[in-house]
Amino acid sequence: MSTQAGARGTSPGILFVVATPIGNREDLSRRAERILGEVDCIFCEDTRHSGRLLNELGIATPRFSLHEHNERARIDTVLERLQRGESCALISDAGTPLINDPGFLLVRALREAGVRVVPVPGASALVAALSAAGLPTDRFSYEGFLPAKGGARRERLQRLATDPRTLVFYEAPHRLKEMLADAASAFGAQRKGCVAREITKLHEEFRNGSLAELCDWSTSDPNAVRGEIVVMIAGVETREEAQQFDTDVLLRVLLEELPASKAAKAASKLTGGKRQVLYQRALELSGESDE
Repeated sequence: MSTQAGARGTSPGILFVVATPIGNREDLSRRAERILGEVDCIFCEDTRHSGRLLNELGIATPRFSLHEHNERARIDTVLERLQRGESCALISDAGTPLINDPGFLLVRALREAGVRVVPVPGASALVAALSAAGLPTDRFSYEGFLPAKGGARRERLQRLATDPRTLVFYEAPHRLKEMLADAASAFGAQRKGCVAREITKLHEEFRNGSLAELCDWSTSDPNAVRGEIVVMIAGVETREEAQQFDTDVLLRVLLEELPASKAAKAASKLTGGKRQVLYQRALELSGESDE
């Protein structure tokens, strides 16, 4: 089916979900450029932002906004256009739409209505970061943005501490230092990670190291907290390490209400672990250790 179905109006049009560059304009595929020029309209996360790219390409296709605040209200409009035989494109500010961007509600509604949705793949910060990080990629979990508030962020990280998959986060530059510090506390300072920033742009940087080393870098290098950032953290490597994190989670909860000796006693009963070993670990977690 041609993308220009509007003139015929004999069958429903297509919604093309089109990936756009995350930095380097040359990453826009020839197919994506062609489709953006052929569809009847383009729905953009921000018409002004996307307008700069489209204007540079000489694409004058009508464009309309579709973002997190108006997506529900736009669904009927998009569906009506498609059912009239028009074809439309959906793009986000950068990268692949729906990956931490609006569009899920729209795509679900269109599929339920029997309308064809076609992906036009291309740049994605998530995939680009993983491909060059040097961390395991056979299994990974995309966690998006962590909560902005410290307490909620630490709670989320603690729940992920025993996950064996590589964890991938997007993070705001001004929260990177706090996020890495909380991750080091939750996962252990020696857990391996990688911070990628400004991917495909002039100042692209991949920084590998332990979470402790990444914390030091983020506080000493002013460039660390600039640009678009992806944080990747290796998963738990061994069963013993996972069990240690489970014990730490238990001890931290107990230490909120009990002194170290009683927390260790309770943990010993619950896990079968040696009380003295648990007591020493409780002292370390509470900051009372002599070390």
